[in-house]
Amino acid sequence: MTLSPAETATPEAETSYAAIEQAALRLNGHAHLTPVMTSRTVNDRTGAEVFFKCENFQRTGSFKFRGAYSALSKLTPEQRQQGVLTFSSGNHAQAIALAGKLLNIPTAIVMPQDAPAVKQAATSGYGAEVILYDRASTKREELCQQIAEERGAVIIPPYDHPDVIAGQGTAAKELIEQVGSLDVLLVCCGGGGLLSGCAIAAHALSPHCRVIGVEPAAGDDATRSFYSRTLQTVHNPNTIADGARTPFLGKYTFPLVLHHVQDMVTVTDEALLRSMAFLWERLKIVVEPTGALAATALLEGIIKASGNRVGVIISGGNVDLTKMASLLAIAP
Repeated sequence: MTLSPAETATPEAETSYAAIEQAALRLNGHAHLTPVMTSRTVNDRTGAEVFFKCENFQRTGSFKFRGAYSALSKLTPEQRQQGVLTFSSGNHAQAIALAGKLLNIPTAIVMPQDAPAVKQAATSGYGAEVILYDRASTKREELCQQIAEERGAVIIPPYDHPDVIAGQGTAAKELIEQVGSLDVLLVCCGGGGLLSGCAIAAHALSPHCRVIGVEPAAGDDATRSFYSRTLQTVHNPNTIADGARTPFLGKYTFPLVLHHVQDMVTVTDEALLRSMAFLWERLKIVVEPTGALAATALLEGIIKASGNRVGVIISGGNVDLTKMASLLAIAP
């Protein structure tokens, strides 16, 4: 895809720090104020003062609840009655399902057949209708659009939506309010919703902060897009970071990433497994592969941050424990 920034949405047209502040008000009393963890071992290893924002302790186990509730709470009564539809490999699915349950909005989720079983089960458990598809033969966006037209439902996509982006940005807003100004903020990147929102919040509250996005090496479309300034794509990347298998940045997130993010880097699956094992053992927290992307860039020395105050977004903790145990057992 050769879409240029000029052909996408204007960065500040739909999402601003004011929008993030409004999202925070909508989320107040509904989303968890997630903890910030520190580790003397990590500080010694990196030479930095590191603050982990633990969104694995957020409702549904990931930051996605922020964006989902932010978007659904703004729907009109008529839209709520028609119901909400989305497509997701798991975390956004669970978030939409729970937000819909809390707001009494019917929800349906288009999920790949190979999505982690724990995420499928949780999505159904929150009351959503799960519609499975084969990611090898079906484009989820097209299937979702078809179903939405048949039902008259509102589509709330996983990342490329102004109210979703604003909701995700509240994670960085909270982090900086909890620990003070930062020199560096590391954020995982799939479709760019969390990265975009966090970058906007970080620069509003800590203007000198360098925001760096982290992708899996097998799904490096955002990194290539960032450096080429032309939207790049990837098809079903083979990575354990299932939350970052998105095919490309969106019409909102692409220009926002170009405008607010200072750098993009990638990490291998092997490095992800090493950092996951470290986080599980040393911080005593369950982190999923996508959730460990940002931490991996720091722990593996890809980002040099000695002498800096560094924020790291741990984006989620939803894992298939049986599968993950076998992967961690062979971690290099």
